[in-house]
This record gives sequence, C-alpha cells and structure tokens, in this order.
Amino acid sequence: MGRKSENEREFKTVSYFRLLKYCKPYWKRLTIGILAGFVVGGSLFGSLMVVPDMVMVVEHDMSRGGVATQTAVKDSVTKEIPVVTTPAMVDSDKDLTKTMNKLRFYANKLRLPLKVGNSTVELTWPVTLTIPVIKGNGRISWQFFSIFIFLFLAAWLLKNIATFVNHYYTRWVGAKVITDMRNEIYGNLINQSLKFYGNQDIGHLISRCTNDTAAIESSVSNTVADATRCPIEIIACASAIIIASYQYNNFGLLILLFVGMPLCILPLTILARRIRKIYKRSFAKIAEVVSRMHETFTGILVIKAYNTEKKEQELFRHTNHRYFKNIIKALRLQLLMQPLMEVVTVSATLIFLLISYSRGVTISELAVILVPAVMAYRPIKDLAKVVTNLQRSMAAADRYFNIIDTNTALVEKADCVELKDFKNGIEFKEVDFSYDNNRKILDGVSFKIARGSMVAVVGETGSGKTTIANLIARFYDVTNGSITIDGINVKDFQIKSLREHIGIVTQDPTLFNQTIANNIAYGCPNVTRDEIIEAAKQANAHQFIVDGRHPQGYDTEVGEKGFKLSGGEKQRVAIARAILKNPPILILDEATSALDTVTERLVQDALNTVMSNRTVFAIAHRLSTIKNADLIIVLKNGKIIESGNHEELLALGGSYKKLYETQFGNQA
Repeated sequence: MGRKSENEREFKTVSYFRLLKYCKPYWKRLTIGILAGFVVGGSLFGSLMVVPDMVMVVEHDMSRGGVATQTAVKDSVTKEIPVVTTPAMVDSDKDLTKTMNKLRFYANKLRLPLKVGNSTVELTWPVTLTIPVIKGNGRISWQFFSIFIFLFLAAWLLKNIATFVNHYYTRWVGAKVITDMRNEIYGNLINQSLKFYGNQDIGHLISRCTNDTAAIESSVSNTVADATRCPIEIIACASAIIIASYQYNNFGLLILLFVGMPLCILPLTILARRIRKIYKRSFAKIAEVVSRMHETFTGILVIKAYNTEKKEQELFRHTNHRYFKNIIKALRLQLLMQPLMEVVTVSATLIFLLISYSRGVTISELAVILVPAVMAYRPIKDLAKVVTNLQRSMAAADRYFNIIDTNTALVEKADCVELKDFKNGIEFKEVDFSYDNNRKILDGVSFKIARGSMVAVVGETGSGKTTIANLIARFYDVTNGSITIDGINVKDFQIKSLREHIGIVTQDPTLFNQTIANNIAYGCPNVTRDEIIEAAKQANAHQFIVDGRHPQGYDTEVGEKGFKLSGGEKQRVAIARAILKNPPILILDEATSALDTVTERLVQDALNTVMSNRTVFAIAHRLSTIKNADLIIVLKNGKIIESGNHEELLALGGSYKKLYETQFGNQA
C-alpha cells in the first residue's frame, strides 16, 4: 500500500514537469511573457520607490504650513515677506536633500531629460524649463512635486502595459499547449487497438478528451500568466517594505510578515492536497455523467420503446448528484483559501498598526511602509488562486497522462514489408485466439482462401465467425498459430498496406454525419464525383440518391450514424464505398441479414458486383447468400466441425444440413 502511494506521489510530481515540456515549442512567446512579468515587478517596485518622496513632500508642507499659520497670526497686521529659495534651505532639510540626491541618481541612470541642481531642477525636453524646489512661502513647488507624480504614473503605465503583454503571451501559450494536448490524446485514442475499446466506456473517453482537457485549459491558461507575474510583484512589494523599514528603522511589519507567511502557507499546502484529491474524484464523476448521457442518447429508441424515460432520468439525477457533492467539497476548500489569507493579512496589519501607534510612528512613515504591503495583497490573493487552479489542473493532468501512457496499439515490426500485390491466397494455421487470456474464442482453426475464391463461415452466435474476419484485417493478433498472406505472416506486413488491400461491409454499416458522397468516398481522398457516382450505380444506390427522396442528392447529410437513410440505403452506400476502394480482399459480415426480401435482392445484386474478381470471406446467417461459395466452414465453440462446398455439406448430413433444413425446410 505504501509502495503504491509512493508511486502515485512520484507520478504527480512528474506530471508538473511533463506539462512544462509542452511549452517548449513556444519558448519564445513564453520568454516574452515571463520577461514582461519581470517588467511588471520592476515597474511596481519603481512606483513604490517614488511613494516615500511624495509622502515627504506632503509631510514637509504640513510642517511648513504649521509655521506659516503661526507667523500669519502673529504678523496679521504686517505684510508677509516672501522667502527666496537657496541651496542652504534645501540642505537644511535632510529628507529633501535625500530626495534630491535620489532624483539626481535616477535622472543620470535612466537618462531622463532632467538636470538636478542644488535648489532647482531643469527640464530639458520637450521645452527648457527651470523648476524651483521650494517656493517663496517655504512650501515645495507644485512643479517639483509633479515630477514625482509623473514618474509614478510612468512606472504605473509601464506596469500595466507589461501586465497585458504578460497575460497575452502566457495565456496564448497556455491555450496552444491545451490545443496540442487535446490533439495528442485524440491521436492516442484513435490509434488504440480494438481490444482497448472493448474494455473502455466511450463516455469516459469522451470526458477525458473534453472535460479533463478543459479543466487543464481553464487552469493552465490563467495559471501560467499569474504564476510568472505574482511572485515577482510580491518580491517587489517585499523589497519595498524592507527598504522602507530600514529607512525608518521600523521592522515591525517585516517581522510580522515573516511570522504570518508560514502561518498562511502551511494550511494552503494542506488544503491544496485535499483539493487535488477531490477534483480527481470529481473528474471521474463527470465522466460517469457523460457516459450516462452517451449511453442514453445512443439507446434512445429502446428507452422510448420500453417507456423508461423516468427511470433513466432518475439514474441520471443520481449520477449527477454524486458529481455535485464532489464539486461542493472542492468548492468549500477552494473558497476557504481566500478568507484564510485575508484573516492572516488583516490581522498582521492591525497588529502592526497597534505596535506603531504605541511607539508614536508618524502617519507618513506608516504610509510608506503600508502602501507596498497593501499593493502585495492582490498578487498574494491571485497566487492563492494559482495554487487552487494548479491542483485542479494537475488532478485532470494525472488522468490525462494516464491515458497518454496507455499504448495498446498493435506493434509494427521495424523491418516490416509493404503488401504491394495480393497474388496467391490467405491461410490460417492452427490459430488460437482469446481476449485477455480468458476462454478460447478460436481453437486450432486452419483453412485456406485461394485468391479469387469465396469462403463462407456459418455457425451459432458466439462461435467466432467475426473474430476470424477481424484477424484477417489484423485488428487483433492471434494468441497462437499464424495467419499468412502469400506465405508471409500478417504481423510482418506494414499495417497500412495490409488494410489498403481489404474492404469490409458489415451488417450495421457505419456512416459518418457527412454527405452521401463523402461517405462513399471515405478513405479515398482523391476520387472524382464521376467515380463516386459510378460506384453508387454498381451498388444499386444511385437511383435512391437522385430520385427525390433525398433532395440534395449526393450532397445530402446522412445524419448521426446515417439515421436519415433506411437500412438498405445505408448498406448500399457502404457497398459503394467498398467498390470505390476496389480492394482485392473483401470481408462481408452478415451484410444482408437485417434486410427485407426486396431490399436484400438489391443489396445482394450489389454484393455480387463487388465480389466479382475478388477474394471474399463471408459471414452469413442466410445460407441462400453463400450457396455458391467455394468453401463453407461450420464453426462451433471456436472449432471447425465441418467444411466443404454446399453440396458436400448437405451430403455429409451434419450441422450444416440441419441449419439448411431449418431455413428452407426439407428442400435439398
């Protein structure tokens, strides 16, 4: 149990890095986004560095204003004498001197159009203008104050532009990564073997492709942006707090931050783990919801026929409610994160204010220290969302990679050969087959299909007839024995080239929700409309396509699984598809068993056309369709119990004769 838990933790850790690898093709855009995040932090830090200077101006004028008011009371009769700005006046104010030196540093470092003197500042662009630092009444001039306002606004503007660039490029990368992941999982699923699909619920697979990737998308697209920006903003604010604390010799807030952050991070970590587990369960539950819907909608005819609508609604409500309960559990924990952080942040701030008040700290000092603390609140809050979203996306990523790491596709040999021309025949040699090593579906089956001949197989349901057809096309690999084409094992052929030589017409043909023409041309991308029409004529399909029953003719959309067409029409479209493909090997899987007599005749005529000059393997319940077969095989419990042509099997008087007499009476 402990070993399993350790493996799960390792897998989850690996999932983080696997997600990052998907960003590699887009590293340039991601780099721009990350660099923009650094600019966000830098410009935020720059704007916060201007705040002490603006506060200094206000504090300076408040103290000067107090003196001026007292002078005005005493000398109310006399006229106030203007004060002339001198370097000595600036030098006498230590805070103002420090601000002037800082402005001089920034002007030189950033190459600003400013020349900072001892008592004036000269603007050199766009016009030349000399700005006094202190006015005649002793207050700092508004022009000098406006320089800091401008610097703050410039830094703030740069921050917001960089924020846009950061969000755009990182979210672009996030959205593109998810697009690639959705393409990858679809490609992975479509290349899985039929054995895989036999063990899977289609609704669950659809949920993996849609809900799981959507959860990753909604989280990753936003998380990448915030994860690259928020830490830098927090560092910028923390740096500003450290500098301000050092300048004013007030380390109270700094100490509280170091104490408060661990108190906040610890419960976040615990909650994040819980959230990931719950979301993983919720994704499994929504997969059940999708599965329930898929099963209901595909079986709607049976549901209506048996009046089970209310029962199905109740089952769906029950499944949906279980999903709801899991989501609410995750939501409770997710919503708990933000208030938790707010309580810690507000508590730390109030404690700091109490300590500062007891020590007689001025309002200006508090403002300088608290402004970056307040500015840090939003990125900290966003970072909490990042943690929650990241856990949600990783829960989906765990399920996603679980599918990606599944590979049941048939293995193609590195030195496989291309089947260029089918010349001699197909041979089964002592073939055994079973699903997942359960009971044998085929047991020691051996027979030959000569090129140009027709071999038919009959037998009870579950005797292994369709399995033989699937093995010829190598949808599965044999458990024991071998199947050869022209003496070469089918495992040695390139799968694509093997299946290009095989056409299949089944009892329930699969049509896609496209036009009739596209369904006929499926798998043959370069055919012309004339070739499509000719194939339809040979399949006895042209007449029903153009006689008005389907107003758009060949451009008629057939609907989901071809529901706009009748059974016989669907069958003939499928035969036309096989005729157009023109394969040398044809597999017919009970192609006429579900049709009425008139339609069967039309379809059988079409089949006779498609079987001409081809090697045919036919599965049939209606023996009338295989009377002329060169070889008829009778299967029972996966074994061949009789074989021969129609007359030979009747003369044998065994299972075939009994089956024939059941369908046609005692007529021989």
